[in-house]
Amino acid sequence: MQKSRSGNFFEDFRVGMRIRHATPRTLTEGDRSLYIGLTGSRVALGTADTNAAQLGLARRPLEDLLVFNTAFGKTVPDISLNAVANLGYADVRFLAHVYPGDTLSVDSEVIGLKENSNRRSGVVYVRSSAHNQHGEAVLTWIRWVMVHKRDHAAACAEAVLPATEPVVLAARLWHGGYSPSVREICGMTGVDDLWEDYAAGERLDHPGAMTVNDSDHSIATRLYQNTARAHFDGFAMAAKGGQRLVYGGHIISLCKALSYDGLENALSILAINGGSHVNPTYAGDTIACATQVVAKPDLGLAHVGALRLRTIGIKNAAASTVVFAPAAAGKPAHPANVVLDLDYTIAMPRRGR
Repeated sequence: MQKSRSGNFFEDFRVGMRIRHATPRTLTEGDRSLYIGLTGSRVALGTADTNAAQLGLARRPLEDLLVFNTAFGKTVPDISLNAVANLGYADVRFLAHVYPGDTLSVDSEVIGLKENSNRRSGVVYVRSSAHNQHGEAVLTWIRWVMVHKRDHAAACAEAVLPATEPVVLAARLWHGGYSPSVREICGMTGVDDLWEDYAAGERLDHPGAMTVNDSDHSIATRLYQNTARAHFDGFAMAAKGGQRLVYGGHIISLCKALSYDGLENALSILAINGGSHVNPTYAGDTIACATQVVAKPDLGLAHVGALRLRTIGIKNAAASTVVFAPAAAGKPAHPANVVLDLDYTIAMPRRGR
């Protein structure tokens, strides 16, 4: 019996194919500490139990992107072990807080396929969902990834391109279960800016920057149990004339951590509307980012509103050089040093009346 685990290649996928990913993973306080050590995250809800209690939560939840990257990692052996690159995201919705001791299980459905014209690879579209040990959905997302073909001459299924919405509407957002006490966050961060203080079109140049070390991105990818060869196997990448890629989820986490300065009172991520890893990041690159406030969705709550943000990550340059280029033919044009263009929505306390 064949026991080698070579992963799926593009011609192995079929639209409607359902995959239950191995194996369930229990997240712990140790995972949180390692995530903070790798990203420098400072979000108030994830920093102290006393913060969470004062803000009205019974326990301190784990960071949204720790949960996302861990759930994403579960899909890699089946979806993207043989990936050329992860290309983008849509309709990412955070549906419940995840706490230390919770166990995540993940499954996926293939919702689209398109072979590339060179017949060497193709793009696979999947919707994945993560559930906790109680069967409660905590996260769902769509992503598309370019995957190598095993046999370049192999016949492939007819192309199916799934429809995706450009933004998760406010009516589909989970509000986070926050109480009016979230307004007390200002006393923790020392910053008074709340939902009312941000304006659509406003630009935030985050002052920090972070160099990605080989050890950082290697440990991060192992933390998420992401086994994609492009991140681990330097020998194989060198044989193809390249080098190991930094996992795109690590870049998202770094940009989120850097964006703390200017968004100190953010509570959590509600959705990722869309995103692209525009260019690759390698060990030794230094990441900076800037954010633009796109819109201010009203959640219908007096104490919490939403901010739709666009964060652009750039390598080896200052955040002030970021250009928020408008979409041309549906896709913004970016220079070679832009590594991330992320459209996401966060919860932010509001003063109310």
